[in-house]
Amino acid sequence: MAMAMLPSFWIFLMAVYVPGGGAQMVQMDASKWGFVGSQVELRCLFVNSNPPVKISQVTWQKFLNGTKQNVAIANPSLGVSVLPPFKDRVSFKQPAVRDRTPSLEDTTITFSNLRLSDEAAYICEYTTFPAGNRENMVNLTVLARPVTVMTLSEPTIVARSSNSKMTVATCLSANGKPPGLIAWDTELKGEASDEETRNANGTVTVLSDYAVVPSRATHNQKLTCVVTYRDERITDSVTLNVLYEPEVTIEGFDGNWFLNRPDVQLTCKSDANPPVTVYQWKLLNGSLPDNVEIRNNTLLFKGPVTNDVAGTYVCDATNSIGTRSGLVEVNVTEFPNIPPPGGHEIPQEQHSSGAAIGGAVGGVVLLAVAGALLFVFLRRRQRTFKGDYSTKKHVFGNGYSKAGGLPTHPPMPKNLQYPEDSDDEKKPAQIGGPGGFEGSDRDFDGDAEDQKRPYFTVDEGESREYDERTLAFQYDPEPEIADDMVSQTDGSVISKKEWYV
Repeated sequence: MAMAMLPSFWIFLMAVYVPGGGAQMVQMDASKWGFVGSQVELRCLFVNSNPPVKISQVTWQKFLNGTKQNVAIANPSLGVSVLPPFKDRVSFKQPAVRDRTPSLEDTTITFSNLRLSDEAAYICEYTTFPAGNRENMVNLTVLARPVTVMTLSEPTIVARSSNSKMTVATCLSANGKPPGLIAWDTELKGEASDEETRNANGTVTVLSDYAVVPSRATHNQKLTCVVTYRDERITDSVTLNVLYEPEVTIEGFDGNWFLNRPDVQLTCKSDANPPVTVYQWKLLNGSLPDNVEIRNNTLLFKGPVTNDVAGTYVCDATNSIGTRSGLVEVNVTEFPNIPPPGGHEIPQEQHSSGAAIGGAVGGVVLLAVAGALLFVFLRRRQRTFKGDYSTKKHVFGNGYSKAGGLPTHPPMPKNLQYPEDSDDEKKPAQIGGPGGFEGSDRDFDGDAEDQKRPYFTVDEGESREYDERTLAFQYDPEPEIADDMVSQTDGSVISKKEWYV
């Protein structure tokens, strides 16, 4: 009785070492585990029976919370006894034990149809003579594979116009020990939220909700719940069924409806869940033409196209969720739009706009060319001006100026440079007289020589000075104007006699 009240730790030490007991020992596994409903073996062997001892009895006990409970007993004389509540689920593995033979060295038991309540420590105790008692212990863990269930949160999910999310599916991992880990596998962008509940029997239930914005895009999308339990992956899937209003388009108008074109029609197409049950046609700001026949979602225009066909057509599509509309504007042209070879069809209005744009561009180019030619002409004329009876004052003029007589010429260099205007102006004559070229003794003829010199037109106040090599400009202060001269707005001067003529 005192032995039964000792802690298991001390009992274990006594089983391993008893003074004078020799090398006898009880051999067991440290731990075993099994799933609920499965079968497991709890091994128990009596080894090193030397010197020989007599085994009087073997007892299996359940040790839980400091309390021992007999499970099964094997006695060579009395046989085998299994006590409730293990009677139908525990048996000795070796037939020799069951047949009341004196061989009790292997008293392994088979535990069937495990229950969560079977989780405990189990002691295998040998009663021997004269060595006394020997025992050992194994820890039995009972696992529970969770039950995975996935359901739609609502039997009918209706698309929303707002961006608010709603729970569309729920994944349940129920009564797991240890609990399963839930993850979602889907292409939908959503948000998962988990809730964990611990049950009285030691299992855990995990509930995970998945929320999305229900819309046309989420219809027929697949949601898969993946539960990871130890080394297993348990999956379950649902396909979303989202109800939404019709999405409406009108087909048939190709932009090329012209007068007398035959066999044209408009068709109202819709994407809806559930399908559209009613189609209605109307013409904005008027009634449908007389030659139109309505066939459910199609408008048939009988006979050739006339101008009465033009207008904006509206199709209303209705299902159990709501009504949506689509429209198309039909234009009628006088002639068909024939596409160029290998090209796309060009609408008639593009022809006229293209011609207008081309004419405008051509006019701009023409004006630009004319302006450029005029600029070049004026520029060249300015650079080659020779007086031409102008009233402007000239330096080295041609002698025809009305503003005064022949100016006095400064000495001319031998190598006279000329403006790059014409070949005729690059033929200077020898100038003699005082201040002339070296070695020249001819008299200076102003009228004749003026016609052979280069001509320059400068503003009033400008003069030229020449060195012996290069003809160059040098500007002097503005000279005084003679009393008989009148200044002009362009900088030139004329005589008062010419002014008053």
